Amino acid sequence: MSTIFIGKDTDEVTQELLLDKANRHGLIAGATGTGKTVTLQILSEGFSKAGVPVFAADVKGDLSGISQSGTEDHKLHDKLISRADKIGLPDYTYSAMPTIFWDLHGEKGHPVRTTITELGPMLLSRLMDLTDTQEGIMNIAFDVAEDNDWAMVDLKDLKAVLHYITEQRDELRMDYGNITTQSVGAIVRELLVLEREGADEFFGEPALKLSDLMRKTEDGRGFVNILAADKLINTPRLYSTFLLWLMSELFEELPELGNPEKPVMAFFFDEAHLVFDESPKALVEKITQVARLIRSKGVSIWFVTQNPADIPDDVLGQIGNRVQHALRGYTPKEQKAIRASAEAFRPNPAFKTVDVITELGVGEALVSVLDEKGRPQVVGQTLIRPPSSRLGPATSKERSVIIADSPVKDTYDKPIDSRSAYEILKEKMAARQKAIAEAEAAEEKAKVEKARSKKKTATRRTSSGRRPKSSVQKGMESGARQVAYEIGKKFGGVTGGRILRGILGGMMRR
Repeated sequence: MSTIFIGKDTDEVTQELLLDKANRHGLIAGATGTGKTVTLQILSEGFSKAGVPVFAADVKGDLSGISQSGTEDHKLHDKLISRADKIGLPDYTYSAMPTIFWDLHGEKGHPVRTTITELGPMLLSRLMDLTDTQEGIMNIAFDVAEDNDWAMVDLKDLKAVLHYITEQRDELRMDYGNITTQSVGAIVRELLVLEREGADEFFGEPALKLSDLMRKTEDGRGFVNILAADKLINTPRLYSTFLLWLMSELFEELPELGNPEKPVMAFFFDEAHLVFDESPKALVEKITQVARLIRSKGVSIWFVTQNPADIPDDVLGQIGNRVQHALRGYTPKEQKAIRASAEAFRPNPAFKTVDVITELGVGEALVSVLDEKGRPQVVGQTLIRPPSSRLGPATSKERSVIIADSPVKDTYDKPIDSRSAYEILKEKMAARQKAIAEAEAAEEKAKVEKARSKKKTATRRTSSGRRPKSSVQKGMESGARQVAYEIGKKFGGVTGGRILRGILGGMMRR
């Protein structure tokens, strides 16, 4: 299989995506309710059948039906069969795709986690909407942690490092730059906001391995990885940051392949405008760079959005395959966007593209994909093929069955709290407090010993209050008494000597 059948246009031209050109990326655009999700679904089916793993965000929950086979008792069965006959798809059959469900919150799929270290300071600062000064502090925190081999796994690790650099800011200033308590305080407040939004569930271990997103079945089909995003979409910064992180990880870890016969993975950015809304210029440049270079890694990126104008021009310039569903032009701004979208296609002499965009029905699209030489084909007004899997969401019970039989069911469901920066700094603080306590105890002991020594000196005073005699005084008195004794003995015998010595001794004691 070297192509993915998309549909047939009004000129009876078959529209097929060439797999060896799929890494030139793609765009699926159109107003709400025009059929973007179905197009995403049939492309995901095509990639899976061709042995290409898929990752896609499921914003509304409808894409989960790809895990279930379509059925004849479906209310749209007759319309699907009619559509298949109309576009020349005689072998149309129902089938489910191998699916793995994921959820950052761990509710509708396996938990998706990464570490603070792996996310990095730039994406984390973008997630927290930090100022340039605060982002500088964040970079210092990462540098200090890296220089000390402190792994930052979750938010409590990051808080511990921020607390450390605040306490040691005077010592760190010369090596890392100025650290202000005001900026650190602002970052900590933003961390509290992230926790309330549930971002703390995203940071932890075991961290997601890209190899688990690139699995294939025994018969060679690629797994379709569905990220439950119905709750995640309510925190758009977390949603877009996660997708950007995942794309960056693919870029960094996958080897260079040049121009492979088919992609190694297809990656769908649903609600793509959220990735670029209010993004700083540096981040948009990073996305553009990754989109340009990742195609040599064999990754096919598809941006799914309501209006092509949601995507920066530099990113649109990397897109070779386009599927444009209907747009509505009620305002001058919307009409301008329609004209811009029409001009992006290679013109078809059979119709005016700018007029057809507003007239397309549900399940119709303007399609232009790259030909064998990598050139955009003439745009065609195309009926999109019906999906083989179910149109509509999987039930909670069906989802549970898929999760229970998942190839990664025992890998990510239980969190692991390993020794990281929080524990290391906690031990460091405990050791510091112990050293301080021991120093204070030693100082107190020295004071007690000094006081005790003074007390002993005082108690050696005599009962009359005189201080004890020194050894010099005692020696002088003893010598004087001996002299007196000799004098008394000479002039008055032994008795006289004793009397005279006693008199002199008494005089010296005064």
